[in-house]
Amino acid sequence: MKLTNKVLLIDDDPGIIEVLKLYFEKEGYQVFTCMQGDKAVATYNSTQPDIIILDLMLPGTDGNDICREIRKTSEVPIIMLTARTDTLDKIIGLELGADDYIPKPFESKEVLARVKAVLRRTEKRDASPVNTDESKSADVITYTGFSVDKIRYVVTVDGKEIYMPPKELELLFFLASNPNRVFTREQLLENVWGYDFYGESRTVDVHIKRIREKIENPDREQNWCIKTVWSNGYKFETR
Repeated sequence: MKLTNKVLLIDDDPGIIEVLKLYFEKEGYQVFTCMQGDKAVATYNSTQPDIIILDLMLPGTDGNDICREIRKTSEVPIIMLTARTDTLDKIIGLELGADDYIPKPFESKEVLARVKAVLRRTEKRDASPVNTDESKSADVITYTGFSVDKIRYVVTVDGKEIYMPPKELELLFFLASNPNRVFTREQLLENVWGYDFYGESRTVDVHIKRIREKIENPDREQNWCIKTVWSNGYKFETR
């Protein structure tokens, strides 16, 4: 982890802002805050944090809209906070590109643990070596009309590069690296998100849905696909 990581807290509750700010500063983080949804994106642009903790319900602009706007230009990790318990809210946030979801009320140490977990994954990704002949075979998976490059974080389908958030790409790479092998949702969470991921197995379903929408084309024949194995999980099937 870097000597000082920057955290942006976006929440309209001054109590939550104060507690989390003190907690993170005690742990050595540089903390920026924003309490208005309509100023969140501008605050992000001016501070360039390493991670964002974003409340779902904000005055001016809600958290989903902020997440959507930031994802247009950045892959900065985003952890959503919400007092809502509806699973649909979580699914929407994940579909927009959130990396994790924390329900309120929460304990500060849990938020810190999740931030550390997400930053570890991000820094491991960013520390990947420059593409070389030695690393290419292990870090680039290629099938007819399809490739996924874990070094450059690029997915190519029929010669066209497709934008994919880091976690989607990592999930696709893992499945494509193990063709025709079935993995349960729990195994995918363990291998792609890591032991320290606190989310639900439904997270996998959301990411698979988004990956399929980007890479699979029903109008042309493809000799590969992500197949659902009912009551078991998923596999990257090749034919």
